[in-house]
Amino acid sequence: MTGPAQAPEASASGLRAALAHTRHVLRGNPVTAFSFALFLMFALCAVFGPALVPYDPLASDTAASLQAPSMKHWFGTDQTGRDIFSRVITAARLDMAIAISSVALVFLAGGLSGVAAGYYLGWTDRIVGRISDTIMAFPLFVLAMGIVAALGNTVFNIVVATAIINFPLYARLARSESNIRRGAGFVHAARLSGNSEARIVLFHILPNILPLMMVQISLTMGYAILNAAGLSFIGLGVRPPTPEWGIMVAEGAAFIVSGEWWIALFPGLTLMLAVFCFNLLGDGLRDIVDPLRRT
Repeated sequence: MTGPAQAPEASASGLRAALAHTRHVLRGNPVTAFSFALFLMFALCAVFGPALVPYDPLASDTAASLQAPSMKHWFGTDQTGRDIFSRVITAARLDMAIAISSVALVFLAGGLSGVAAGYYLGWTDRIVGRISDTIMAFPLFVLAMGIVAALGNTVFNIVVATAIINFPLYARLARSESNIRRGAGFVHAARLSGNSEARIVLFHILPNILPLMMVQISLTMGYAILNAAGLSFIGLGVRPPTPEWGIMVAEGAAFIVSGEWWIALFPGLTLMLAVFCFNLLGDGLRDIVDPLRRT
């Protein structure tokens, strides 16, 4: 019998095994290790960047406007003299917050409703299916534009709009995988052991489809950043002068013809690198979470 004193030891042993498996995955796949390093860099920029940047990202200096990249201003300055490097680093916090919040929201709403639809079928399946079909009947970015235009271009509404347009992806994936596993042997064993249907869904079905969901989460993170940047680019996203990659690209686009290429280039490259990072991250997350790969 396992005593109370043995429970913390088992927990610590499980944590050590998970960390060892993570190290094994990162050592065995350099691309995954590179993507995790990129993600760590963006996470550090989001957490500590605003406190470490050399200039105030909102401070204007018209005497230093439109300066090319130099040792004083690594990414140059924009049309009002604001330091672009400071704004790019500071914008990571907002863009990462929008991506993480929208993905967490759609995972809870779409993932759980999809698992329930695939397991219970019947009217639950029909309701979730019709909601997904209704959302997918619209061009997704146009739907996001309509939601933000109707509700107002605040950060919260951008998060909600991004979660809504991604709902069918999570609901359909979770529904198909849950429907496949509802008749599996471990589900019957859990039911015979006295587990309720809700417990089977949450503690037996959901963990088994989590590896595929992690890949979807990683891809959706990149899409959420692109969606927020796209809304900002057309004027429906975060309001200026808030540092945000899409706004910065939009502001710099007008100056490319006159030769001030750095205003749009560096925010655009950062945006591309963030999406590239999340696209690479998916396979690594799947390998880490999938219990079959720990054997």
